[in-house]
Amino acid sequence: MRAHPALIAFALVVSCARAPAVAPGEPGHAQGARHESAPSNVLRSDYVGSAACSACHAKETEAWARSPMHRMTRNADVADVKAPFDGRAMRFKGDSVSLESRGAARFVRIARDASLGELYRVTRIVGGRTREDFVGVRVKSEDDSRAVSDEMVLPVSYLIFSGALRYKGYSVLVHERDSAHAGPVWSETCLFCHNTVPFFSTVLGALAGPRAPAYQGEDLAPLLPEDRRWTWSVGDEHALAAAVDDELAHLRSGAPPSDDSPQTVLRTAIAATRSSFGGSDLVEVGIGCESCHGGARMHVRDPKTPPSVVPFGPMLAMSPPKAKTPEAAHAQEINRVCARCHQVLFSRYPWTWEGGRRTSNDRGGSPINSGEARDFLLGGCASAMACTTCHDPHDAKDRAEKDDALATPAGNAPCTRCHATYATDAALRAHAHHDPRGPGGACVACHMPRKNMGLDLRLTRYHRIGSPTDPERVLRDRPLECALCHQEKSTESLARTMESWWGKAYPRDLLERLYGELSEPNLAATLERGKPHEVAVAAAALGERHQRADGSAIARGLVNEYPLVRMFAARALTQAIGKDCGIDVNGADVAHIEAAAAACLGSAGLSVPAWAPPGPARPGDSEPVDD
Repeated sequence: MRAHPALIAFALVVSCARAPAVAPGEPGHAQGARHESAPSNVLRSDYVGSAACSACHAKETEAWARSPMHRMTRNADVADVKAPFDGRAMRFKGDSVSLESRGAARFVRIARDASLGELYRVTRIVGGRTREDFVGVRVKSEDDSRAVSDEMVLPVSYLIFSGALRYKGYSVLVHERDSAHAGPVWSETCLFCHNTVPFFSTVLGALAGPRAPAYQGEDLAPLLPEDRRWTWSVGDEHALAAAVDDELAHLRSGAPPSDDSPQTVLRTAIAATRSSFGGSDLVEVGIGCESCHGGARMHVRDPKTPPSVVPFGPMLAMSPPKAKTPEAAHAQEINRVCARCHQVLFSRYPWTWEGGRRTSNDRGGSPINSGEARDFLLGGCASAMACTTCHDPHDAKDRAEKDDALATPAGNAPCTRCHATYATDAALRAHAHHDPRGPGGACVACHMPRKNMGLDLRLTRYHRIGSPTDPERVLRDRPLECALCHQEKSTESLARTMESWWGKAYPRDLLERLYGELSEPNLAATLERGKPHEVAVAAAALGERHQRADGSAIARGLVNEYPLVRMFAARALTQAIGKDCGIDVNGADVAHIEAAAAACLGSAGLSVPAWAPPGPARPGDSEPVDD
């Protein structure tokens, strides 16, 4: 077991004029024993850290330093921590997980019954916009806090938006767990997307092909249709071998492979990365400038050499999808930077939007947070528009403030730039059949509906830009997207309206398979018959209209087989009936949830629903807890 030392501190001070060149053979030169590499921006030696950017780009780096994305991971000894390490505890099944402190040191204690349990010294804080998660090493005591384990993901989250503690694993769609324990190892699961690492380390699997051993390196291409894939292959085999030799030496991971074949070289590199890449091997803690802009050493040496968001180097060959214009090509480049991390179809949850399955060839979009960029690439606008059209990564403004601005007719400018036909009120009214100055006049209201499960138990926008009238959405998904705003409408009413306004036709037999009786409200039918992610969306949408009568229907979601769905239902129930029932959907068993819900509904004058049978708990599933 390898205990990871503290992260390397970056104190690189440079001028904008010219940094001293690194000569071949000196530390940091991208040269292997077999090949002198041509310039690149993907190798460890190509990176300099964000501190090198501040001299010339002070405004951008100052704003970036305050952004939630940059602060995705922070060292615990210098982090501004919101979670209260004052001894408060989270009860989970038979376990207790408490946040404690001694002096400046923070600890998480995991105990069962009356035992002292296991003590972990917190080394990293992950997140900070909606919640904080924690990474730590096991120690013998608060007085002897030397690490006796790898850095582990700890099983508790602090929810900033509510001030509550929650089991960490339930932030994604995983089945119920029977205990709280530390794990997995942080460096094996959470490192690459939450910190700055050499791009070369992340692309090994893509270079090795579909039979590559599993590791953190994510290859986006298999998650996209063939015509939208940006694929990587080996360019110069000697440059590849040299790059792997250098990385193996850095990771202290044994001798280079004697077989120079690319597959052997890549598999050796993947094995070393999986077993030896730790916190001390990061370019930078958190998301640094070079996570997006690529290794910038050449730019620092000569500012006339611009950095590139496109990874390049002699060991890499790239095959991008065709673009109609240079502007469209650049948009694709930016989108794939974002999609290196925002591409996730989390856990082993089988379902996606558009009626797809996570493992099928026709998989749809992700129903929860962190798949936004990949979902965007599935839609109709990604060939011409970049993520940065709406999201300025250097802007430290509150995310909700920016989202609210885009969700109004005044925020339609990014859309009407291409779709100028709808820029006037008259044209927008004829197209949308809604008041062009009202909420229904916002392009995103219909084309990016709020139907994804956000980190704060609210719905966020689905980034696969399309139409609520698309057959794959109407006939394969629940609920109908129009019902997200028109919560009282029946399936038949909504279907007839879409048919009359937009000249569509939806076979009623297919709708009946989804909803049963079409005269029933669409959201209520979704709560009764929907897949788990659909139930969460329907519950949240009903909760937002704050009508007490919806409480009984919403309560059915409290016993869903997925704890995250239960949490969405619990929040929606509070909104509907106007009070918090205080139901423990985090760690209580189904019988206790049903009893507590029945008492709360009764006090509100509502009937107890016919509880939907929960799915089987599957504690043996190897579902990741990372999100």
